[in-house]
Amino acid sequence: MSQRVFGTAARLRPFGESVFATISRLAAQHGAVNLGQGFPNFDGPEFVKEAGIRAIREGHGQYARTFGLPEATKAIAARFRATSGIEVEPDAEVTVTSGCTEAIAAVMLGLVDPGDEVVLVEPFYDSYPACVAMAGGTVRAVRLRAPEFAFPLEDLRRAVGPRTKAILVNSPHNPTGRVLTRAELEGIAAIARAADCLVISDEVYEEIWYDEPPVSIATLPGMRERTVVMSSLGKTFSLTGWKIGWTIAPPNLTAGIRAAHQFLTFCSATPLQRAAVDALSAPRGYYESLRGEYRARRDLMLAELRAAGFDPFVPEGSYFALAEHGRFGFADDVAFARHLVEKVGVACIPCSAFYAPGDDGAKDREAYSLVRFAFCKTDETIRAAGARMRALQPAAR
Repeated sequence: MSQRVFGTAARLRPFGESVFATISRLAAQHGAVNLGQGFPNFDGPEFVKEAGIRAIREGHGQYARTFGLPEATKAIAARFRATSGIEVEPDAEVTVTSGCTEAIAAVMLGLVDPGDEVVLVEPFYDSYPACVAMAGGTVRAVRLRAPEFAFPLEDLRRAVGPRTKAILVNSPHNPTGRVLTRAELEGIAAIARAADCLVISDEVYEEIWYDEPPVSIATLPGMRERTVVMSSLGKTFSLTGWKIGWTIAPPNLTAGIRAAHQFLTFCSATPLQRAAVDALSAPRGYYESLRGEYRARRDLMLAELRAAGFDPFVPEGSYFALAEHGRFGFADDVAFARHLVEKVGVACIPCSAFYAPGDDGAKDREAYSLVRFAFCKTDETIRAAGARMRALQPAAR
């Protein structure tokens, strides 16, 4: 009698170890300067850390309400009102999650039924398709194409159909650094209204922009009632390990999100929720200073990449810069990234991980042309990476 072989569920077999885990492991193994995974190598502000310490000392060590401490949901609602002009009801429309990654999972599990389609925008954060798969949904993809990375509204119009449950947008965008224009968002909104589908808006980089501030699609006419906004504390306050995120959505959508959230984590870390209240009450000057510091890091990263022979794309937001690697003679982005981490001593992310495979399971050539560098690092780290990358040699022609 044959014995069954047990292993990973079929819906998750295509994903395996995340590219971030792989690159971080290789960076540690080879002593590389890590410009791969998007976490700062500096600490968050003292006033937020002190708020966390104070919350622990004051005894905030037990479960919070499953959808968030009252003061936390109020602070999130107040901050959203300040940036978007939208009034939300904290107890009915805000849900605190364990980072935005859990928010993505809760949204998909709570709102997407098996057989529903979710339109993703390539290149995309790699947890999006995994969470769609966990919910039993199907991914339809449209693509931002270099060098402009303009939003493909006609492609979106063709991709949206009767089975489309949601369109997921991300602005400022990881990994391209695009900040979608109001005109692009209005086009997406018009398609969503015509198809009567939801929009899921990932706004985790909402405070990291360099020219025009991002617009939340929830603010556009007819979109408040069909939009789920997701964000988090980690990027804005350089505390990615705290894993405090949230969703903002109308009560009917929030009910579905909370139905999933309560069985994923029940509630997020209570003392860190309490500290988030202090963080979100930061004066306007904090955010202006944050953007100034990141603008300087961005410009330094671009200068170091150019000195190493790259022609990087200039990000309008987020803390990532993309560059093509073709001039160095490697077959694809994975081969180049492995060479860079193992032989040069610098870690970057191969962007093919951010693209969906085709019907034959393969990604097309364009998906293998880019690598991503994170500049949420100290100036010393960025300069050290630049010095190492100057050893790169263009391929012989």
